[in-house]
Amino acid sequence: MSDGSGVVGIIGGTGLTTLAGLTITGTRSLETPWGAPSSVLTDGLLDGQPVVFLSRHGNPHRIPPHEVNYRANIKALYDVGVRTVIGVNAVGGIHPDMGPACVVIPDQIIDYTWGRAGTFFEGDLEHVTHIDFTWPYDREARDIMMQTASAQGVPFAGFGVYGATQGPRLETAAEIRRMERDGCDLVGMTGMPEAALAAELGMRYVCLGLVVNWAAGKSDHIITMAEIEAAIEQGMSGVRRILEVSMAGLGKLRVLPQSS
Repeated sequence: MSDGSGVVGIIGGTGLTTLAGLTITGTRSLETPWGAPSSVLTDGLLDGQPVVFLSRHGNPHRIPPHEVNYRANIKALYDVGVRTVIGVNAVGGIHPDMGPACVVIPDQIIDYTWGRAGTFFEGDLEHVTHIDFTWPYDREARDIMMQTASAQGVPFAGFGVYGATQGPRLETAAEIRRMERDGCDLVGMTGMPEAALAAELGMRYVCLGLVVNWAAGKSDHIITMAEIEAAIEQGMSGVRRILEVSMAGLGKLRVLPQSS
């Protein structure tokens, strides 16, 4: 391990409320200045690497995307020593090469959400802070995960623009056409403000997306839960394999300076 803390955080989304292969060493219930996180923090070892797992929507899955307490989730992970975060996200495919069960490690994001508490920098501040968010996903962490996916033979796309929408409803076909014109390759509801909050605290953040359905208007049928569940069952094994094998490398990444 270099000068990093060595603890990796995993935020599980739809389809990943628990993590098979995780040797649990304990659980913690935390409070933050922004309230309680979505679930208890589960401490454990994944292929020998210390990890902290948090279920974004709670366990059982009960918190809709627009009501997730993103600030509490990120701050709780930070407070227990996590400096590298993997956000696992169920997404819809817009790009023709990103169909159901495809694993995607995106490199950019566009935020279409509104009304979410999306920053730590508000209230009684000593000064205004603007973070650089040019590259929302950490390059070194992405490289490790892409190298792992290649070595493990997991089909994946190593690029993509994630369009974060408000939810909890799915999008209209017209909205997806607009997002496609904007350059979006994927659509999801939980990518923001999670990524920005991690950046504000100087945490490395990377998205590991699993396409669970074609976005609205990209297929000749309506989106059903049966379709989504089938894609999760088919693709989640690859997601888990990438997580398990990349942990050691992610744990060795140096700690980034905190924004101030």
